[in-house]
Amino acid sequence: MFWIKYGLIVVLVFVCTLIAKLILRKLFKIEKVKKEFFSYNHINELHRKVDKRLKLFSTVTMILLLSVMWFYFEEFNYLILIAVIIFAVLDYLVRAFFEWRCTQYPKQSILTLTEMFLVLIAIIIVFQFNLFV
Repeated sequence: MFWIKYGLIVVLVFVCTLIAKLILRKLFKIEKVKKEFFSYNHINELHRKVDKRLKLFSTVTMILLLSVMWFYFEEFNYLILIAVIIFAVLDYLVRAFFEWRCTQYPKQSILTLTEMFLVLIAIIIVFQFNLFV
C-alpha cells in the first residue's frame, strides 16, 4: 500500500507542477528551453562549481547529521527531513539565481521557483497529514 500511495503522490505532484508551468508560460510569455532529460543543465562554469560545492557540502553534512543522530539523538529523526528540505531549497535557489542573472532567458527562474514551492508544499502536506502511514 505504501508504494501505491507514494506513486500516486509523485504523479500528482508531477502533474500539478506541469500544469503550473504551462499556466505560467502562457501568463508570462516564457519561451520553452530545450533541456536534456537526465543531465545537470548547468548555466555556466560558475554555476557548475557552486552546484558541485553545494552538493559536496550537503553530502558531508547529511552523513555527519545521520551519524550523530543515529548514535546520540535517535528521537530527533525529523531533523534529517528538515536538512534534506533545506538543501533541496538551496539547490533550487542557486539554479534560479543563475537562470535569472546569467542566461538569455531570465524568466525561466520563475518556473524554477514555482517548481520549488510546489514540491515544498507537497512535502509539507504529505508529512502534515501523515499520508505515508
